[in-house]
Amino acid sequence: MSVSTPHSFHIPVMGLAYTIDSPIKVARFGINSVISIIEDNLVEKMRSYYYPINGEEYYPISTKVEDYRAKRVTDYLNLVNRIVHKQLEKLKGLPFEEGSEISKYFELLPEHSELKRDYDLMINLDEGEKKQLQENKLRKSIKAGNIDVNIMTKLDKVNTDKEGNVIEDGSDAVTALRGFTNSNLDDSSIILSAGMNPRLFAYMGKLDAFDADRNGRFKKKIVIKVSDYRSAFIQGRMLAKKGLWVSEFRVESGLNCGGHAFASAGYLMGPILEEFKNKKEELLDTLFGIYNQALEAKGKAPFTKVHDIKLTVQGGIGTYRENKFLHDYYGVNGTGWGTPFLLVPEATTVDENTSSLLCNAQEKDVLLSKKSPLGIPFHYLKGTTADLEKLERIKLGKPGSPCPEKYLISNTEFSEEPICTASLTYQKKKLKELKSLDLTPEAYNRLCDEVLDKECLCIGLSNAAINKYDLTPFKNLEAVNVCPGPNIAYFDKIVSLRKMIDHIYGRANVLNTDRRPHMFIKELSLYGDYFHGLLKKATEEKDRKQKKYVEKFYKTMLTGIDYYYEISEDIFPDKVSVKESFCAELKLIEKKLKTNYSFHNSEVLN
Repeated sequence: MSVSTPHSFHIPVMGLAYTIDSPIKVARFGINSVISIIEDNLVEKMRSYYYPINGEEYYPISTKVEDYRAKRVTDYLNLVNRIVHKQLEKLKGLPFEEGSEISKYFELLPEHSELKRDYDLMINLDEGEKKQLQENKLRKSIKAGNIDVNIMTKLDKVNTDKEGNVIEDGSDAVTALRGFTNSNLDDSSIILSAGMNPRLFAYMGKLDAFDADRNGRFKKKIVIKVSDYRSAFIQGRMLAKKGLWVSEFRVESGLNCGGHAFASAGYLMGPILEEFKNKKEELLDTLFGIYNQALEAKGKAPFTKVHDIKLTVQGGIGTYRENKFLHDYYGVNGTGWGTPFLLVPEATTVDENTSSLLCNAQEKDVLLSKKSPLGIPFHYLKGTTADLEKLERIKLGKPGSPCPEKYLISNTEFSEEPICTASLTYQKKKLKELKSLDLTPEAYNRLCDEVLDKECLCIGLSNAAINKYDLTPFKNLEAVNVCPGPNIAYFDKIVSLRKMIDHIYGRANVLNTDRRPHMFIKELSLYGDYFHGLLKKATEEKDRKQKKYVEKFYKTMLTGIDYYYEISEDIFPDKVSVKESFCAELKLIEKKLKTNYSFHNSEVLN
């Protein structure tokens, strides 16, 4: 088994740029964070920035080099690893005194940490041999946070050579994965998000990089981001059949999260975690049996002791009490805090203008939009420079964006080769097609708005780092977009790393209001709005085929509400008034849900 890190939270991947160098900022304090490795041009720009800072000469990896995407990723991860190790060795050699980073390392730890207790014991000792021994013990216990990486599995464009031949194992996701497996990272994880990718999974099955040693330790681990237990079981089983072990399932809220939102069929966070809690042993036993059979089929020795599977959760967590409840009640091994860390410059990379927008964001400013070219609901902050630039292009009669990066190309309506729906090429053709159709003015305007709403994310989600570090822009495009979760509305100021961690562990409060809804209520409310949209669409389109899905969604949500009533005493054991307020909010959402369903049911679903 791998050595656990000292903190009980991690910083998830955010956008492309926002956590691109987070390990360099926080790993020396024992904090795990996640780098997106799919955008190799951004990775290359970060190489050009950090090589000189680390006192090394920068040698560009040209696009003409064979397998350049994987080589860029490998070299950047190795560079980040060197920087973190150098930082850690320096930290270990510092004196234990007020303001030093070695003291900060231990002061940031949660109060229940054995290391924190050892540190508190040391600082209260008088100078002498006993104190020196305790200091030495503490220095040896210091461990860097993991340098983890993320691949959104849907971003897997097929690449070709100069002659137009498909490059074997050369798709975007596969080359990014190869870049990770070829790196010298140890005790690191690849986090796979956005569902199954058979091509990527098949490639992983051919590698030895994810094999455990005879002691059951993995140098490189597989983590799957999932929305529910069923997804975990299906993907875990698919990988187990290839002799691959999933070391962690990272449960993310379907709607109460940043970036792309993968709504479940009405399944809420609480019931989902309850199912994981009740079925963990079944999951372990099933996957372990399949995994061992696959190892034997590959001529590898099976294991007698079951590998562990961690369960972590992220999406909308905002208070110490919520964080503690998830750990205590569901037994999760860790929590992910993403959106709040966008306001922590010591942890994430955000340009000044975007930081200001994030600080001033209200609930109404965070939209579950249709802006993603992938056609997946996407949380988006209004008023960014990319948003304003897009509107200006539309005003000038030149909608759409240049598409130099091409990571989100998927549409083949107008060409054999896929193009991006946010590109000027696609939007020009699509708008022309809409004009030729015999549409009512209302339908035409609605469809035009859907086309024009799409926005370039490849560059927009990269440019925070480009602007922050004054790097060469992509094709002179400098606009930025950002995709925080709805939770950003309750955090309104730039804070230090120490302050945010103190907030997570209950030693401080950085929320801007006492009226923030509980994470379960907020997610339920978001699902209620989403369900209302489903009903509205079914009404407008007179689509009876959606009847079964809508009914299932409705019943699942009601079951989730009943579940929250049942555990409300456990959520608020010592706060009767807060529990009553929580139940009152449940009742309001339930009433609205039933009213909407009853109205639309009479019109469409019968």
